[in-house]
Amino acid sequence: MDMDAFSAVNADRWSRLHELAYKGRLSGPEADELLTLYQSTSAHLSLIRSLAPESGLSASLSATLAQARTRFTGARSNVMEDLARFFVVALPAAFYRLTWLTLACGAAFVLIGAAYALWISSSPEALRAVASEAAARQYVEEDFINYYSANPAASFAGAVWTNNAWISAQAVALGITGVWVPMILFSNAQGVGIAAGIFAAAGKSDVFYSYILPHGLMELTAVFIACAAGLRIFWAMVSPGPRTRGRAVAEEGRSLITVALGLVLVLFVSGLVEGFVTPSALPVWAKIGIGAAVLAGYWLYVLTCGRHAYQAGERGGLRREDAGYSEIAA
Repeated sequence: MDMDAFSAVNADRWSRLHELAYKGRLSGPEADELLTLYQSTSAHLSLIRSLAPESGLSASLSATLAQARTRFTGARSNVMEDLARFFVVALPAAFYRLTWLTLACGAAFVLIGAAYALWISSSPEALRAVASEAAARQYVEEDFINYYSANPAASFAGAVWTNNAWISAQAVALGITGVWVPMILFSNAQGVGIAAGIFAAAGKSDVFYSYILPHGLMELTAVFIACAAGLRIFWAMVSPGPRTRGRAVAEEGRSLITVALGLVLVLFVSGLVEGFVTPSALPVWAKIGIGAAVLAGYWLYVLTCGRHAYQAGERGGLRREDAGYSEIAA
């Protein structure tokens, strides 16, 4: 079929459908015309997709049909229903499908961090290479601890939330490169490992972990989730399966929008813990207990709600209508 000729013949109908779909108010005849044009254009879209599924024309008609469908069917749900579906179905399913990759990223982080900590703490030469004796002493006795209380808790929590959200956004958005995720994991593991090694060399590992664990348990898990999401996009490009590479990356990207939104909430919680719990006067066991409870709550949410939704076929992506699909007339 000559796509250009087909478009030229039907362009006026499609333009009219677009005009009616976005018109403020419709008369009775216009509503009837909208329905008729919707049905014929749906058939046209079905034919176009069979020949050029990734074309710009296909995407344009799909968006117009989605708007037209909304006009004659009304709103598909209210805000509260959408929120309920997001938190009970879509979000936990999106997190659940990343479970094993999240754990793999966490394992890699721990191994790298532990190796650096062991190296710094057991090698005086390595310790001197990263910090002088005076600098190491000041870091252990002042700088590290003061970092958590130098600013008001609320502003500090906000700054931490913004910074961690930015790191996670980079992992998701740039994961397709294949190198950004390993770089983020390595650099963060290196930094934590060196800090742990400096404290261990000074005989104050207990101080380090009393400050890093309350918020770090959930905060680092959020980074691992973001890295797992980035790796999923990269793998969709490398191994798209029966789909075209563009379609595979697009579908994976749409599903990871949910992950990105969920990470904003997860990092907000970890930011509150870092701002209000980590520097507080609570006993160490209580602070670490709060951090562990937040992490346990996350995994309970994912492994119960997420598993159930995933087994029911949910993958955490946008609904077909939200993603621009249209119902094709038979």
